[in-house]
Amino acid sequence: MKPRKVSISPPKMSVDKKELVRRVQERLSKQTGAVEEIIDATIEEIYESLKQGDSVALRNFGTFYVRTGRECWVFKFNPSQRLRHAFGWSSTHNPKS
Repeated sequence: MKPRKVSISPPKMSVDKKELVRRVQERLSKQTGAVEEIIDATIEEIYESLKQGDSVALRNFGTFYVRTGRECWVFKFNPSQRLRHAFGWSSTHNPKS
């Protein structure tokens, strides 16, 4: 079975941290300050993990990792099957799992 191709339109907007906080706050019905604190802490922990050479796997999103290159660090992102499926990159995603 061939993966289906997805027509991707140009982005309507860029979701910055302020917009992300607003969206999460709305979804969870939590106070903006609390949501911002959680997002800040999450980003900081991801940053610190990558700095130490650890990978960070977020289920249903993907894995961030760093590798050493010849003279530098190389940042990588491996999207999850769910994310790949959303863009027609994979035929192995099972939405029931």
